Formats: sequence, C-alpha cells, structure tokens
Amino acid sequence: MIFGTACEDKNTYAPPPPPQVTVSQPVRRQVSEYLEFTGNTQAFNSVQLVARVQGYLENVFFHDGDRVKIGQPLFLIQQDTYQARLKQAEAQVLQQKASLDHAQTELDRFSDLRRQHAAAQTDVDNWRFERDNARAAVVAAEANRDLAKLDLDYTKVVAPFNGRIDRRLKDPGNLVGAGEFTPLAQINQTDPIYVYFTINETDLLRVIKQTSIGPGEAEKLKIPATLALSGEEGYPHTGYLDFTAISVTPTTGTLLLRASYPNADDTILPGLFARVRVLVVNSEKMALLVPEAAIGYDQLGSYLLVVNDKNIVERRPVKLGVKAEDGLAIEEGIGDQDWVIVTGLLHAIPGNTVNPVRKPLNKTDGAPENRKAAP
Repeated sequence: MIFGTACEDKNTYAPPPPPQVTVSQPVRRQVSEYLEFTGNTQAFNSVQLVARVQGYLENVFFHDGDRVKIGQPLFLIQQDTYQARLKQAEAQVLQQKASLDHAQTELDRFSDLRRQHAAAQTDVDNWRFERDNARAAVVAAEANRDLAKLDLDYTKVVAPFNGRIDRRLKDPGNLVGAGEFTPLAQINQTDPIYVYFTINETDLLRVIKQTSIGPGEAEKLKIPATLALSGEEGYPHTGYLDFTAISVTPTTGTLLLRASYPNADDTILPGLFARVRVLVVNSEKMALLVPEAAIGYDQLGSYLLVVNDKNIVERRPVKLGVKAEDGLAIEEGIGDQDWVIVTGLLHAIPGNTVNPVRKPLNKTDGAPENRKAAP
C-alpha cells in the first residue's frame, strides 16, 4: 500500500499555453511613392561683408547676432579723406566745364571771323580741337567725380538684405581695406531656407521613366518635399523641390537637388543634417499596407509572419512596395484576408501554434521591436 500511494502522487508534465500575439489584416488603400534622402541645410542668401575702401574703422552699428534690415548701416569707415577727394573731383568737373565753355566761345568767334575772311582756317581748326579736347576732359572729370562718390558711399557698409548678422570680425580703430581682403562680418538670410541633397542615377532614371518628367521640368512643378531634423518624428516641415542640377556628377553618379522651406522663426539653422522625403508625381495606386515593424528580413529576403485558420504561424515571402506614412505597401505574398502578426513577433516561430488576438490595423500598431529571422 505504501508503494502504491507514492505512484499515484507522481507529477505529470503540462505543456505551456501557446504564446499570445496580435494579428491584423492588411489595409487596402491608395498610396503614393516617396523617395527619402539625407541632405544639408543652407541659407537662402549668405554674404561676407568686406571693406571696399581703405581707412580706419570708426563705428559699428549693431550687436553681434542682431537681426538686420536691408539698407541698415552696419559699419562706418573714416570719411574725411573720401569727402575731400569728392570735393576735389567736383572742382575738377567745374574747371573742365569752364575750359569747354571757353573753347566753344572761341570756336564760334573764329568761325564767324573765318566766314568774314578775317581769320585763318587753321585758327578755326585749332579751337575745334580745343573744344573737343575740353569736352572729353569734362567726361573724364565727371567719371572721376562718380568714382569719388562711390568710394565715399563704400565707407558706409550696409545690409544687402534682411537677415541675421554674425559677430563682427574687426573692432573700431583697426585699419581695414589696406590692399588686402578684409572681412568684417557675415549675414545669412534663412527665410526661406534651402536643403541640398542628391539622388543616385538608378533612382533618377527609374523616376524619369516612370513619370516621363525630366529634372528641368520637375523643378517647375513645385513637387512637395517634407523635411525632418535630427530628433524630430515624421516630417514636420513642408516645402517643395525648386532646383535640379543640369548634369550628373561623374565621380559619384548623383544629381544635386534642392528644396525650399519657409523658416520665419529661424528654427532651421544653416549647416544642419536633414532627412528629406520627396513625392514621386503620378505614383498613386491601390496597395495593401502593413506596419513596417511587422516585416522581417533574413538571407532569403523580406517576409511576413501570418497565422492560418489553425492558429499556426506561416512564413510568407513578400515583395515590398512603396513606403507610406503609416506602413509599407506589399505588392506580392499576402492577400486581404490574411492575418499578419504585428506584435509578439519574438514568440512567433513558423510551424508553431500561437494564440492570436485579432485587432484592426491602425497607425499605432506594429511599433518596432526586436525580431529574429525565420529558420
């Protein structure tokens, strides 16, 4: 009896329940193709202010980092020398005009005397020469006066456009423009702001064939291009494609592109790395969408894990299509009625049974998680 009781109390093995996974059916809707790039932001306008005349820097009319308006005075170079040269040039103009008036008067007088046979033709020719020479001297004097005015104007360095000025590179009292390139400060206009990026020749030729639109025509269509900076989710900044280079760079096999974005609050600074997404025109089509996180990759390619009517996991090789805002299009491999595993992928092994929880597909499903390749 003792041995019999011990045999009746022996533990028996109970297999664990099937792992729970969330499954959803793919959504069929219209999608558009987008191309994604990495680029750099650059100012819409950027200029380095330089001293165009020589002199001592007298005043600086801004604080480092100020916003400036077009025509706003920024630097003043000593003016007394250039004011004196302008007066000298203006006096030279008056002197040459007086010589011209005198030569014209003498020419008229000797021309009358010549008609009365009271003067020689040589005298008339000589005064005509003097008149023409004085006329040329007036033109030269006026040109020197205009140059003197320009030099005086160059002593006032003003903002060429609206923007934000960097720190000053020269302090008052320094001699600038003394036979050398003397930078004073830099101004950037960042509203709008540009982003430059490149497209490889494979994608370029494919898009041209698909859309029948060349790069030169594309920049006139203002094709939508969205932008995201480091740390930003999605593509919150909206702009458009506004420039394409005229030739492919042979060394890299890429074509330079540019997009423009409004930037009234200056949140986008020049020199930043940015992610750009550009719409491929005329690419709209109906497609099945699944969350990007549901797609797995291994040596055989991309695949999805599907639960059949017996709750057994199946590996389905798929052909990927375009990337949409809330998923990835699947061109081949699954149908509308298939139940795709969107969460719990780590517990889903092809050939094993799972406990599927059916849930309609939405934008928040299928968050990225670690997944292992199917055997």
